[in-house]
Amino acid sequence: MQVNLKIRRYNPEREDGVYWQTYSLDVPSQFTVLDALMKIREEIDGSLALRCSCRSAICGSCSMRVDGHAKLACKTKLNVLTEEGGEISVEPMGNLPVIKDLVTDMQPFWDKVRQVEPWLQAEGPAPEREYRVPNEAMVHLTDVMNCIMCGACVSDCTVLEAELKYGKPYDQTFIAPAALAKAYRFVADPRDDQQRERLKKLSEPSGVYDCTHCFECVEVCPKGVAPMDRILKMRELAVEAGITDKAGVRHAKAAEQSIKASGRNYELTFYPKSVGLFNVKELLPAMPTGLAFVRKAGTRFLLPHKAENVQKIQRVFKKVGKRNKENPNTEGQA
Repeated sequence: MQVNLKIRRYNPEREDGVYWQTYSLDVPSQFTVLDALMKIREEIDGSLALRCSCRSAICGSCSMRVDGHAKLACKTKLNVLTEEGGEISVEPMGNLPVIKDLVTDMQPFWDKVRQVEPWLQAEGPAPEREYRVPNEAMVHLTDVMNCIMCGACVSDCTVLEAELKYGKPYDQTFIAPAALAKAYRFVADPRDDQQRERLKKLSEPSGVYDCTHCFECVEVCPKGVAPMDRILKMRELAVEAGITDKAGVRHAKAAEQSIKASGRNYELTFYPKSVGLFNVKELLPAMPTGLAFVRKAGTRFLLPHKAENVQKIQRVFKKVGKRNKENPNTEGQA
């Protein structure tokens, strides 16, 4: 099979730093991206730097971006990506510092994992032999425990990408999907006695409410961990635990009130209600953006306007309200 690998390279010792280099290969059709990269390194260009280990989709070392999305190179076959003579782009993981070529610095990734205190915190006297828990109580954690810490979800997280674009280099505050999925593994473990304290910390800025539901982490996870689903579940658990005086919960309630009334978000009050009507520290920096909206949208920004068929939207809210009365724990979930 003829294939061209277009690789984004980086050499800190070169003046131009980042550059693209294309390699033409004739390889068996069952080759993976990792097989092709190792062939390049061993037979064509020994200067190509990459990281790999098990070659069995277990260690997570070979995570990188292939054709724009994070993948494990060892389980991604060339013939699935392209036809004979096609081109495949290969880049290092996103949202992490690049050391050389396809090798990224994982230190920011591990720093975020440590933020969620990834260990059980049980109270009371220690058991004589071990903490035992019924199997059925742990079944729902099976997928979460499949995480191999490859960093694919972090690579393609759009929140981290936005923070990187508009903030300081690699100073993103969002805890990120991998660490939050790891947090859920302990939040939902029946042996842990710090669930409420964990949820309080995770409900602060940079935690579960910073996720924008883009589904990228779900799409790219090679092990089906579905970090976004775990993040949304922790929001539900936080509300059930009475942790509701948070910007994320106020944001959801403000959206509910606005959409219920008119079928649209009323921008003039939406942000103030989300951060707090008297939260001057947050409101003042947002004023230039608000004024820009006024200039752009005119009176449509200042005056609420109803969507077409708003009655249909209001009927949905009535049905949801009925459900919440029957199950109060669902009310206020974001």
